[in-house]
Amino acid sequence: MAYSTSTRDFVALSDLHPNLARPSVIGVVIGKTDVRSFPDRKSTVVFNCVYFVFLYDIGSERYTFSFTIRDSPTYFINVNSWGREEYIRSLSESFRVGDCVTIENPLVQSKEVEREEKFNPVTPSCYKLLLSENHSVVKTSSCYEMDTKLLSLLHLPVKDPQDYYSLGDIVANGQSLDGRILNVLAAVMSVGEPKYFVTSDKRKGQRCEVKLYDETEMSFPIVCWDNESIQLAQSWIPRETVIFASDVRINFDKFRNCMTATVISKTIITTNPETAEANALFSFIKDSVQSGALLDKMEEQSKEPINLETVVDVYTVEQLKEKALQSDGKLDPIYGIIYGYISTLDIDDNASKIIRNRCSICRFLVNEVSNTCTFCSDISPGSKSTFASFDILVDVTDHTGTLYSCYLSDCVAEETLGCTVHEFLMLTEDKKTALKWQLLLERSKIYFKVTLSPSWRSGLKVNVLSCKPADPVEASQSLLGKGTGNKRLYHMA
Repeated sequence: MAYSTSTRDFVALSDLHPNLARPSVIGVVIGKTDVRSFPDRKSTVVFNCVYFVFLYDIGSERYTFSFTIRDSPTYFINVNSWGREEYIRSLSESFRVGDCVTIENPLVQSKEVEREEKFNPVTPSCYKLLLSENHSVVKTSSCYEMDTKLLSLLHLPVKDPQDYYSLGDIVANGQSLDGRILNVLAAVMSVGEPKYFVTSDKRKGQRCEVKLYDETEMSFPIVCWDNESIQLAQSWIPRETVIFASDVRINFDKFRNCMTATVISKTIITTNPETAEANALFSFIKDSVQSGALLDKMEEQSKEPINLETVVDVYTVEQLKEKALQSDGKLDPIYGIIYGYISTLDIDDNASKIIRNRCSICRFLVNEVSNTCTFCSDISPGSKSTFASFDILVDVTDHTGTLYSCYLSDCVAEETLGCTVHEFLMLTEDKKTALKWQLLLERSKIYFKVTLSPSWRSGLKVNVLSCKPADPVEASQSLLGKGTGNKRLYHMA
């Protein structure tokens, strides 16, 4: 489908007014709602000084959805469309957030600011556009096929880039912000899978939860209830994407006893904004990922201890790798058991490579050079202390393959080695080597947690939760295949 990109064919959104005859506009879609339906009666609509009659039987439904388009850094406008179900659904499905649209012959109508902006995005325009099934034409295309100037608008927040709350500020203010509409700048920690449900009145619904983080807070939930924002969220890359979410609703979740954010009809989300504030957050993400600090902090902030009695599924190394390959980049944490052995354990080389300092307040690994904790930087140095902790990378092998660079740390490492950090440092080099060979190649029952991690050597982050000598009968059954092949996965949020 061909589209004209000549700017003279279109009226700038800032120049729109109700007296224009058959205007055409162009813009990039920066926000969009789901299709909704309402009971309706016969109605008449004035459209460009001509009366068009939309007839509906009493008690029937008419359908609507709205979207927001932008054609310059300073100007954007809301567009509403009403009509038959077939028309509205077809139009809605023809484009997404990030696409470019051209609209021919919309009705330019003054908006009732207080009423309109209660449920719709706040725009600088004093008008809104209405679409008619019979007289308006909407054409769509990818931004890459249109003016590149429009593409850059996708990365400009619709609000002042400095007008936002940090996640730490929201948590600190707590319930005093319950119900408030705020702007948020944050990075994406994880994107949950959409969950679908049917309400008591037979309406279909969906829900998707995204975990955000920034320099001040490592896990903050934002919930999407509409299909449009859920689809947008599915395009975000964890630990690489930054978002500026304007006009999200902040609530206190009594069930989880925490603050949350919710995407509402007013919300416009800018993905990877090009602002100084976002660039600073990008730098924080990059540094955290490269240093491994982010993954460590995620582990340290697990809300609940892991009950190993609930971990019953047995896997081979090969099965885990196949599961990761089939996950298409999205894998919930897998908890399970491997009957294998530690095949690499370098504990007799250099103690500084396997022992690191942690913050006594948050248990996060501290910076080795400055001996400071990034995540407790607002606490006075006098009130903080550090302690030495094991931080060992081991290889885990069974008869099907090897998992490289598995994380054996802190208390689990002490239990596996049978000594504390202080006791280990007191050992002679010969005794450290003897301890190493005592553990190497011994058939063990290894509890693990696996998550996807592009920065990890194998693409998988494996945390050893427990490593103890295996019962000979259990190990034999595992080798014979009696304990493997369990397709039921144990997931923890």
